[in-house]
Amino acid sequence: MRDRESNHHSVAAPLDLNLLRTFLTVYRTGSFTAAARLLGLSQPTVTTQIRALERQLGRELFERMARGVAPRPYADELAARITEPLDSLATATGADDAPAEPVHLAGPAEFLTVSVLPGIAPLVEAGVRLRVTPGLTEPLLEDLRAGRHDLVIATFRPRGRTLTSVALNDEEFVLVAAPGRAERIGSAARIAAEGAAALHGVPLVAYAEDLPIVRRYWRHVFGKRLARDPAVTMPDLNAVKAAVVGGAGFSVLPRYLCAAELASGALVLLHDPDDPPINTGFLVQRPGASGNPHVALVRDHLLRATRDR
Repeated sequence: MRDRESNHHSVAAPLDLNLLRTFLTVYRTGSFTAAARLLGLSQPTVTTQIRALERQLGRELFERMARGVAPRPYADELAARITEPLDSLATATGADDAPAEPVHLAGPAEFLTVSVLPGIAPLVEAGVRLRVTPGLTEPLLEDLRAGRHDLVIATFRPRGRTLTSVALNDEEFVLVAAPGRAERIGSAARIAAEGAAALHGVPLVAYAEDLPIVRRYWRHVFGKRLARDPAVTMPDLNAVKAAVVGGAGFSVLPRYLCAAELASGALVLLHDPDDPPINTGFLVQRPGASGNPHVALVRDHLLRATRDR
Protein backbone atom coordinates (compact mmCIF):
# COMPACT_ATOMS: atom_id res chain seq x y z
CA MET A 1 0.00 0.00 0.00
CA ARG A 2 2.79 2.40 0.92
CA ASP A 3 4.58 1.57 -2.35
CA ARG A 4 1.47 2.41 -4.41
CA GLU A 5 1.06 5.73 -2.59
CA SER A 6 4.74 6.52 -3.10
CA ASN A 7 4.46 5.80 -6.85
CA HIS A 8 1.32 7.95 -7.06
CA HIS A 9 3.02 10.97 -5.53
CA SER A 10 6.17 10.56 -7.63
CA VAL A 11 4.19 11.36 -10.82
CA ALA A 12 3.99 15.12 -11.32
CA ALA A 13 0.47 16.48 -11.76
CA PRO A 14 -0.25 18.36 -15.02
CA LEU A 15 0.44 22.06 -14.68
CA ASP A 16 -2.43 24.51 -15.10
CA LEU A 17 -2.17 26.40 -18.41
CA ASN A 18 -3.45 29.59 -16.80
CA LEU A 19 -0.66 29.43 -14.22
CA LEU A 20 1.91 28.89 -16.97
CA ARG A 21 0.55 31.84 -18.99
CA THR A 22 0.78 34.04 -15.90
CA PHE A 23 4.30 32.82 -15.22
CA LEU A 24 5.39 33.55 -18.80
CA THR A 25 3.92 37.05 -18.67
CA VAL A 26 5.72 37.81 -15.39
CA TYR A 27 8.91 36.35 -16.86
CA ARG A 28 8.64 38.54 -19.95
CA THR A 29 7.73 41.75 -18.15
CA GLY A 30 9.93 41.31 -15.07
CA SER A 31 7.11 42.67 -12.92
CA PHE A 32 3.98 41.36 -11.20
CA THR A 33 2.37 44.77 -11.71
CA ALA A 34 3.10 44.90 -15.43
CA ALA A 35 1.99 41.29 -15.89
CA ALA A 36 -1.29 42.00 -14.09
CA ARG A 37 -1.95 44.95 -16.40
CA LEU A 38 -1.27 42.86 -19.53
CA LEU A 39 -3.38 39.94 -18.30
CA GLY A 40 -6.27 42.06 -17.06
CA LEU A 41 -5.85 40.67 -13.54
CA SER A 42 -5.22 42.22 -10.16
CA GLN A 43 -1.68 42.11 -8.82
CA PRO A 44 -2.72 39.95 -5.81
CA THR A 45 -4.20 37.43 -8.25
CA VAL A 46 -0.95 37.26 -10.21
CA THR A 47 1.01 36.85 -6.96
CA THR A 48 -1.34 34.05 -5.83
CA GLN A 49 -1.01 32.23 -9.16
CA ILE A 50 2.78 32.40 -9.12
CA ARG A 51 2.88 31.09 -5.57
CA ALA A 52 0.53 28.25 -6.55
CA LEU A 53 2.82 27.33 -9.45
CA GLU A 54 5.88 27.49 -7.17
CA ARG A 55 4.16 25.11 -4.72
CA GLN A 56 3.34 22.66 -7.53
CA LEU A 57 6.91 22.76 -8.82
CA GLY A 58 8.56 22.86 -5.42
CA ARG A 59 10.80 25.65 -6.72
CA GLU A 60 11.03 29.39 -6.22
CA LEU A 61 10.72 31.00 -9.65
CA PHE A 62 11.46 34.66 -9.03
CA GLU A 63 13.63 36.72 -6.76
CA ARG A 64 11.63 39.62 -5.36
CA MET A 65 13.56 42.88 -5.77
CA ALA A 66 13.00 46.53 -4.88
CA ARG A 67 11.66 47.09 -8.39
CA GLY A 68 10.12 44.09 -10.10
CA VAL A 69 11.37 40.52 -10.02
CA ALA A 70 14.35 38.64 -11.45
CA PRO A 71 14.00 35.07 -12.76
CA ARG A 72 15.85 32.34 -10.88
CA PRO A 73 17.72 29.73 -12.94
CA TYR A 74 14.80 27.26 -12.88
CA ALA A 75 12.50 30.00 -14.24
CA ASP A 76 14.84 30.40 -17.22
CA GLU A 77 14.64 26.64 -17.84
CA LEU A 78 10.84 26.59 -17.52
CA ALA A 79 10.42 29.58 -19.85
CA ALA A 80 12.64 27.90 -22.46
CA ARG A 81 10.41 24.81 -22.36
CA ILE A 82 7.00 26.45 -22.49
CA THR A 83 7.42 29.63 -24.56
CA GLU A 84 7.09 28.04 -28.01
CA PRO A 85 4.17 25.72 -27.09
CA LEU A 86 2.19 28.49 -25.38
CA ASP A 87 2.81 30.97 -28.21
CA SER A 88 1.80 28.33 -30.76
CA LEU A 89 -1.35 27.58 -28.78
CA ALA A 90 -2.22 31.28 -28.70
CA THR A 91 -1.83 31.44 -32.49
CA ALA A 92 -3.89 28.28 -33.04
CA THR A 93 -6.75 29.55 -30.88
CA GLY A 94 -6.89 32.89 -32.70
CA ALA A 95 -5.38 35.00 -29.95
CA ASP A 96 -3.02 36.55 -32.49
CA ASP A 97 -5.71 37.49 -35.05
CA ALA A 98 -6.08 41.00 -33.65
CA PRO A 99 -3.57 43.64 -34.76
CA ALA A 100 -0.44 43.70 -32.67
CA GLU A 101 -0.33 46.26 -29.88
CA PRO A 102 1.77 49.40 -30.44
CA VAL A 103 5.44 49.08 -29.58
CA HIS A 104 6.43 51.49 -26.83
CA LEU A 105 9.95 52.79 -27.55
CA ALA A 106 11.78 55.32 -25.37
CA GLY A 107 15.16 57.00 -25.29
CA PRO A 108 17.07 60.30 -25.49
CA ALA A 109 15.04 62.87 -27.41
CA GLU A 110 17.95 63.90 -29.64
CA PHE A 111 18.91 60.37 -30.68
CA LEU A 112 15.29 59.46 -31.34
CA THR A 113 14.82 62.60 -33.44
CA VAL A 114 18.01 62.39 -35.47
CA SER A 115 18.78 58.68 -35.71
CA VAL A 116 15.52 56.76 -35.20
CA LEU A 117 12.46 58.62 -36.48
CA PRO A 118 13.84 59.49 -39.95
CA GLY A 119 14.24 55.76 -40.68
CA ILE A 120 10.97 54.29 -39.40
CA ALA A 121 9.18 54.15 -42.77
CA PRO A 122 9.90 50.41 -43.29
CA LEU A 123 8.37 49.66 -39.87
CA VAL A 124 5.23 51.67 -40.60
CA GLU A 125 4.86 49.97 -43.98
CA ALA A 126 5.12 46.61 -42.18
CA GLY A 127 2.12 47.58 -40.05
CA VAL A 128 4.04 48.46 -36.90
CA ARG A 129 2.52 51.11 -34.65
CA LEU A 130 5.00 53.02 -32.50
CA ARG A 131 4.52 55.06 -29.36
CA VAL A 132 7.76 56.99 -28.83
CA THR A 133 8.66 58.62 -25.51
CA PRO A 134 11.71 60.87 -24.96
CA GLY A 135 13.38 61.08 -21.58
CA LEU A 136 16.36 60.46 -19.34
CA THR A 137 17.73 56.93 -19.05
CA GLU A 138 17.18 56.21 -15.34
CA PRO A 139 13.43 56.98 -15.19
CA LEU A 140 12.88 55.31 -18.56
CA LEU A 141 14.48 52.11 -17.26
CA GLU A 142 12.23 52.23 -14.21
CA ASP A 143 9.23 52.52 -16.53
CA LEU A 144 10.58 49.61 -18.60
CA ARG A 145 10.75 47.42 -15.49
CA ALA A 146 7.17 48.42 -14.67
CA GLY A 147 5.96 47.40 -18.14
CA ARG A 148 5.29 50.88 -19.51
CA HIS A 149 7.84 50.53 -22.34
CA ASP A 150 8.89 47.62 -24.56
CA LEU A 151 12.31 48.93 -25.60
CA VAL A 152 14.53 51.66 -24.18
CA ILE A 153 17.61 53.20 -25.75
CA ALA A 154 19.83 53.82 -22.72
CA THR A 155 22.96 55.93 -22.31
CA PHE A 156 24.48 53.26 -20.02
CA ARG A 157 24.18 49.51 -19.53
CA PRO A 158 21.70 48.70 -16.75
CA ARG A 159 22.89 46.47 -13.93
CA GLY A 160 21.15 43.39 -12.60
CA ARG A 161 19.22 40.57 -14.24
CA THR A 162 15.82 42.21 -14.56
CA LEU A 163 16.76 43.77 -17.91
CA THR A 164 18.77 42.60 -20.90
CA SER A 165 20.81 44.92 -23.09
CA VAL A 166 22.87 44.92 -26.26
CA ALA A 167 25.29 47.60 -27.47
CA LEU A 168 23.53 49.78 -30.03
CA ASN A 169 25.76 52.69 -31.02
CA ASP A 170 28.88 54.65 -30.12
CA GLU A 171 28.55 58.42 -30.01
CA GLU A 172 31.63 60.64 -30.19
CA PHE A 173 31.68 63.95 -28.33
CA VAL A 174 33.16 67.00 -30.08
CA LEU A 175 34.18 70.49 -28.93
CA VAL A 176 32.47 73.07 -31.17
CA ALA A 177 31.73 76.77 -31.65
CA ALA A 178 30.39 79.06 -34.36
CA PRO A 179 32.99 80.30 -36.89
CA GLY A 180 33.10 83.86 -35.49
CA ARG A 181 33.55 82.61 -31.94
CA ALA A 182 36.18 80.09 -33.08
CA GLU A 183 38.13 82.85 -34.83
CA ARG A 184 38.28 84.87 -31.60
CA ILE A 185 39.42 81.81 -29.64
CA GLY A 186 42.20 81.08 -32.11
CA SER A 187 43.14 78.08 -34.22
CA ALA A 188 42.65 74.45 -33.27
CA ALA A 189 46.43 74.33 -33.00
CA ARG A 190 46.25 76.80 -30.12
CA ILE A 191 43.85 74.57 -28.19
CA ALA A 192 46.00 71.55 -29.01
CA ALA A 193 49.00 73.39 -27.58
CA GLU A 194 47.43 75.18 -24.61
CA GLY A 195 44.62 72.76 -23.79
CA ALA A 196 41.70 73.99 -21.69
CA ALA A 197 43.50 77.27 -20.91
CA ALA A 198 42.76 78.48 -24.45
CA LEU A 199 39.05 78.54 -23.57
CA HIS A 200 39.43 80.61 -20.41
CA GLY A 201 36.82 83.38 -20.37
CA VAL A 202 34.86 81.98 -23.34
CA PRO A 203 31.13 81.51 -22.51
CA LEU A 204 30.08 77.89 -22.08
CA VAL A 205 26.68 76.63 -23.26
CA ALA A 206 25.58 73.38 -21.58
CA TYR A 207 22.82 70.85 -21.15
CA ALA A 208 22.69 71.12 -17.35
CA GLU A 209 24.16 73.06 -14.45
CA ASP A 210 26.39 70.13 -13.42
CA LEU A 211 27.86 69.95 -16.96
CA PRO A 212 27.85 66.13 -17.36
CA ILE A 213 28.94 66.04 -21.01
CA VAL A 214 31.49 68.88 -20.81
CA ARG A 215 33.01 67.54 -17.58
CA ARG A 216 33.57 64.18 -19.21
CA TYR A 217 35.28 65.82 -22.20
CA TRP A 218 37.57 67.86 -19.91
CA ARG A 219 38.53 64.80 -17.89
CA HIS A 220 39.11 62.53 -20.91
CA VAL A 221 40.81 64.97 -23.30
CA PHE A 222 42.47 67.59 -21.10
CA GLY A 223 43.02 65.41 -18.04
CA LYS A 224 41.64 68.13 -15.80
CA ARG A 225 38.65 68.73 -13.59
CA LEU A 226 36.30 71.34 -15.03
CA ALA A 227 35.67 74.18 -12.61
CA ARG A 228 33.48 76.83 -14.18
CA ASP A 229 29.86 77.92 -14.43
CA PRO A 230 27.95 77.80 -17.71
CA ALA A 231 26.73 81.01 -19.32
CA VAL A 232 23.61 79.27 -20.72
CA THR A 233 21.92 75.99 -19.78
CA MET A 234 19.06 74.24 -21.55
CA PRO A 235 18.06 70.57 -21.00
CA ASP A 236 17.77 70.00 -24.73
CA LEU A 237 20.87 69.34 -26.81
CA ASN A 238 19.20 70.73 -29.94
CA ALA A 239 18.66 73.99 -28.09
CA VAL A 240 22.30 73.95 -26.91
CA LYS A 241 23.36 73.47 -30.52
CA ALA A 242 21.14 76.35 -31.67
CA ALA A 243 22.68 78.69 -29.08
CA VAL A 244 26.20 77.71 -30.11
CA VAL A 245 25.39 78.16 -33.82
CA GLY A 246 24.11 81.62 -32.90
CA GLY A 247 27.48 82.50 -31.35
CA ALA A 248 26.56 82.34 -27.65
CA GLY A 249 29.66 80.35 -26.78
CA PHE A 250 31.21 76.93 -27.12
CA SER A 251 29.94 73.50 -26.08
CA VAL A 252 30.51 69.76 -26.32
CA LEU A 253 27.96 67.87 -28.41
CA PRO A 254 27.50 64.36 -29.85
CA ARG A 255 28.98 64.35 -33.35
CA TYR A 256 25.84 62.80 -34.88
CA LEU A 257 23.79 65.75 -33.64
CA CYS A 258 25.95 68.43 -35.25
CA ALA A 259 27.35 66.57 -38.29
CA ALA A 260 25.29 68.66 -40.73
CA GLU A 261 26.38 71.95 -39.11
CA LEU A 262 30.03 70.88 -39.19
CA ALA A 263 29.69 69.94 -42.85
CA SER A 264 28.01 73.25 -43.76
CA GLY A 265 30.38 75.38 -41.72
CA ALA A 266 27.72 76.62 -39.29
CA LEU A 267 29.87 75.05 -36.57
CA VAL A 268 33.63 74.61 -36.36
CA LEU A 269 35.53 71.81 -34.65
CA LEU A 270 37.71 73.49 -32.03
CA HIS A 271 39.79 70.42 -31.20
CA ASP A 272 40.40 67.07 -32.87
CA PRO A 273 42.08 64.79 -30.30
CA ASP A 274 43.42 61.39 -31.31
CA ASP A 275 41.30 59.77 -28.59
CA PRO A 276 37.94 61.57 -28.35
CA PRO A 277 35.49 60.59 -25.61
CA ILE A 278 33.03 57.94 -26.72
CA ASN A 279 29.77 56.91 -25.05
CA THR A 280 28.08 53.60 -25.90
CA GLY A 281 24.30 53.46 -26.10
CA PHE A 282 22.39 50.26 -25.32
CA LEU A 283 19.09 48.82 -26.50
CA VAL A 284 17.35 47.46 -23.41
CA GLN A 285 14.32 45.21 -22.87
CA ARG A 286 12.95 42.81 -20.30
CA PRO A 287 14.21 39.19 -20.43
CA GLY A 288 12.37 36.68 -22.58
CA ALA A 289 10.52 37.03 -25.85
CA SER A 290 7.76 39.63 -25.96
CA GLY A 291 4.18 38.55 -26.62
CA ASN A 292 4.06 41.30 -29.25
CA PRO A 293 5.90 40.14 -32.41
CA HIS A 294 6.40 43.74 -33.51
CA VAL A 295 8.77 44.35 -30.61
CA ALA A 296 11.27 42.02 -32.27
CA LEU A 297 10.75 43.81 -35.60
CA VAL A 298 11.57 47.18 -34.04
CA ARG A 299 14.54 45.79 -32.10
CA ASP A 300 16.04 44.14 -35.19
CA HIS A 301 15.44 47.27 -37.28
CA LEU A 302 17.28 49.47 -34.77
CA LEU A 303 20.22 47.08 -34.49
CA ARG A 304 20.48 46.72 -38.27
CA ALA A 305 20.18 50.47 -38.88
CA THR A 306 22.96 51.39 -36.45
CA ARG A 307 25.18 48.55 -37.73
CA ASP A 308 24.80 49.76 -41.35
CA ARG A 309 25.72 53.39 -40.60
